[in-house]
Amino acid sequence: MGTSSHLGYIALALLVMLESGGVPLPGETALITASTLAARHHLMIEVVIVVAAAAAIFGDNVGYLIGRVGGRRLLEAPGPFAKRRAALVAKGEPFFARHGPKAVFLGRWVIGLRTWTAWLAGASRMRWRSFATWNAAGSTAWATAIGLISFYAGRSTAGTVGIFVVGSLTVVFLGARLLWKRWAGSRRPLTDP
Repeated sequence: MGTSSHLGYIALALLVMLESGGVPLPGETALITASTLAARHHLMIEVVIVVAAAAAIFGDNVGYLIGRVGGRRLLEAPGPFAKRRAALVAKGEPFFARHGPKAVFLGRWVIGLRTWTAWLAGASRMRWRSFATWNAAGSTAWATAIGLISFYAGRSTAGTVGIFVVGSLTVVFLGARLLWKRWAGSRRPLTDP
């Protein structure tokens, strides 16, 4: 393992960190790719998992800080979708007060939500200590689970197991996202009467 492996770890760290901080980039795809490369002995799976978890934790904390310092101002600013953003602020604080730990932990596992959870937690004034604890737990569990599943799928010589695992994960993630949207939609309307 030489310079290319170091570049692989750096690319993984940057993509996961930036996605976690609020930039819509393929952080999970980078983790899956790095884990598959580890299965083929180009990277070390232990290092891949540690790098991904640390980058996710750091990026989420940066996203939380951005949301805490300026997120509310941006959400309340006049302009396109101002009513929708104002409703999001009005619902966000009580939501994160009631469901913050679950949202932070589970948000790590949902495509799209992973990018904005930390930012919204900060803008909704979720307590940092609670955020940091659940963010670390979610990021570590996510990096370990996705990393190991991808690693063992990548070791499959026929590739059938890999295709099955990726397909299953896609179905699970899309199903979880659909259930989340339905659950969120069945809750109170965004505007109070």
